[in-house]
Amino acid sequence: MTLDAPTPLAGEVAQRLRFDKAVLPNGLTVIGEHNPGAASVAAGFFVQTGSRDEQAELAGVSHFLEHMAFKGNERYTADDLNRLFDELGAQYNASTSEERTIYYGAVLPERLPRLLDLLSELMRPALRQEDFDVEKKVILEEIAMYEDRPHFHVFDVSAPRFWAGHPLGNSVLGTRESISALTRDQMLAYYQRRYSPTNLVLAVVGRYDWDAVVDQAERIAGSWPAFDAPRERPPAAPATGREGVVDPKLSRVHVAYYAPGVAISDPRRFAAAVLGYVLGDATGSRLYWELVDKGLADSASLGHEAHEDQGAFVGYVSSAPERAEEVIARYVEVLRRAQDEPPTPDEWRRAQRKLATGLTLRAETPLGRLPSFGATYQSLGVYQSVAELVDRVMNARIETAVELLQARPFDSGYVFTLGPGQRA
Repeated sequence: MTLDAPTPLAGEVAQRLRFDKAVLPNGLTVIGEHNPGAASVAAGFFVQTGSRDEQAELAGVSHFLEHMAFKGNERYTADDLNRLFDELGAQYNASTSEERTIYYGAVLPERLPRLLDLLSELMRPALRQEDFDVEKKVILEEIAMYEDRPHFHVFDVSAPRFWAGHPLGNSVLGTRESISALTRDQMLAYYQRRYSPTNLVLAVVGRYDWDAVVDQAERIAGSWPAFDAPRERPPAAPATGREGVVDPKLSRVHVAYYAPGVAISDPRRFAAAVLGYVLGDATGSRLYWELVDKGLADSASLGHEAHEDQGAFVGYVSSAPERAEEVIARYVEVLRRAQDEPPTPDEWRRAQRKLATGLTLRAETPLGRLPSFGATYQSLGVYQSVAELVDRVMNARIETAVELLQARPFDSGYVFTLGPGQRA
């Protein structure tokens, strides 16, 4: 095992924080952000696997497997796990995205050892056939639920079309067909390919004893067998233009918008994030003032999503059917016009402050900080404190946004409509 010395951080905000890191012999990386002033501690396993790592016949398996982890193993039943988490007073859950699956919880500091024990049990699920059969019904119900939420469903339908065969377009939930056909043996094989300690990060945030955390990680996870779990990163050739699906049951038109962006490894991602706020912050931006403030749309937004190897500006707007064409035209025009009329200094500063405030507010508790702390490290292999992130945002240069806009990404936009009578 290699154990890195704690790294002191500079800056007024981060002075009391410390970054810790250790790597176990089997490749499991353990990281921590120690805050002696915190009243709680949060911990989680970050598995670098998600919908982008699935083939068509396995669509939705990462999210399904997340559910199955809570069904227990040879040591604990599902009821046991739920009871034990509750006895700790833990706030706990899991989530799956395109690029990772996270299992996490938060407790009072003295209960961290037991929380780590329970989280480690989730990493070694039994995947019993009877549990698989029952949970499949739960997943199918979840798919049906999201199909009834058009502001979510429009992205599930449009993302595969925009990404045009790239795995970032894979649905996290999967489809009724893929989940119905999925077998327990296929899930087991996927687990055995992806849940390697070399593909995991154990992250801890808040008040903890670092030496105790590392010793416990070695005891509970040091014997997990390691194997390669590579991720394919093909180039993307996103779609442009417009498409749509008619759903006569809907009373409003829901629109998903996409345009090329930058990857998380690109230093311009901070400027791209600020630019997204200038153009599409849901409570005050160019799109808001053009569409929502004028009563043409009930919602209009745009943001930038930075993935490991690709990025995109992703937006949403909804309106009454009779105004849909006008709203879509105005939405697209606001973005295209920005390529020739970049942000003003005042717009830029307001957006920087909003984004910096949001980053800080989310990080005020260990549980709020944990997701970005673990995910950023897993994607980039470097530690970025909240103070550093805020500094990057506040120092993002308007000239960088101009450079991004000069590439005219919004000339290559993709519009997808879901609503009554709306077609490409």
